Amino acid sequence: MEVFRSPQNPIIRPEDVEPSRSDLEVIGVFNAGVARLKDEVVLLLRVAERPISKHPEVVLTPVYDVGKGELVLKEFQKDDSTIDFSDPRLIITQKETYLTSISHLRLARSKNGNDFELGEAPALSAENEYETFGIEDPRISLIDGTYYINYVAVSPLGITTALASTKDFDAFERHGVIFCPDNKDVVIFPERIGGNFYALHRPVSSLFQRCDIWLAESPDLINWGNHRYLMGLREEAWDEIKVGASAVPFKIEAGWLEVYHGADRNNRYCLGAVLLDSEEPWKVIARSDEPILEPAADYETEGFFGNVVFSCGLLNEDGKLKIYYGAADAVICYAELSLDDVIESLNL
Repeated sequence: MEVFRSPQNPIIRPEDVEPSRSDLEVIGVFNAGVARLKDEVVLLLRVAERPISKHPEVVLTPVYDVGKGELVLKEFQKDDSTIDFSDPRLIITQKETYLTSISHLRLARSKNGNDFELGEAPALSAENEYETFGIEDPRISLIDGTYYINYVAVSPLGITTALASTKDFDAFERHGVIFCPDNKDVVIFPERIGGNFYALHRPVSSLFQRCDIWLAESPDLINWGNHRYLMGLREEAWDEIKVGASAVPFKIEAGWLEVYHGADRNNRYCLGAVLLDSEEPWKVIARSDEPILEPAADYETEGFFGNVVFSCGLLNEDGKLKIYYGAADAVICYAELSLDDVIESLNL
């Protein structure tokens, strides 16, 4: 499939983002939710920050302290034999596991969709017991004039999905946790279907190690039920190990088109497409045999976590899928695909 990648890629890099505090450094900006607000493209960026350690024998981890209402830095000694530091993303003690970085959501605005002005401070950041290890991977659904933002909340209690809303991206209202742990990759359909709201989500089975996409429905966007299995893994395919929803579904003549992500046994993340019935979204009409976007450029194959393209948002405009995606869990990139080409690849 022909893919146009912006010659400015990566369009946003860690060095473009001001740290939220002087004792933190930005190590990644990726997995952005996207929306159009009047004549602007608005991104909600996931910004990952890591404490700056002044002592090489000390490893620091950032944690939101609910009691203090602020971010604190915990110290661990590298020579402590009871602690596992083998994964640079984790600090594994005998009692608890910590992350070496913490993420928040930062606004970026653009008139042309490629050149963005970034906010100087977080738009949304950790503020309760479900978010002590940060908030990640926002998706934005515009419903009846309100932008609903669901995002991943991480804490020792598990990986949950929470909801916030805004009308202008200046003020935000939080609505709390909407999916219990461990559950992520939630996308909310942008309109009611048969009187109810619908969402795709990705629960994880700790016993059977399943990572499949499910469908849920709700009368009010807060209370979700009637959960149904939608689609899962495919042996010896590009989505054989993990699948999850990526962008908010959008309606075309043939049904609801969802761009989703999948990973193979080599942890290579690609994007594909699935078409769902317009009135009964629990019915899969067609699904990509091959990826529609896969790691190819050097900024996608190399980086913090190489061989990854991962999207949380796109704009369907002018017959094009305008995809904003995280590359190698490090930077924000932009690509365009022909909507007709994507539909044709589904072999309808």
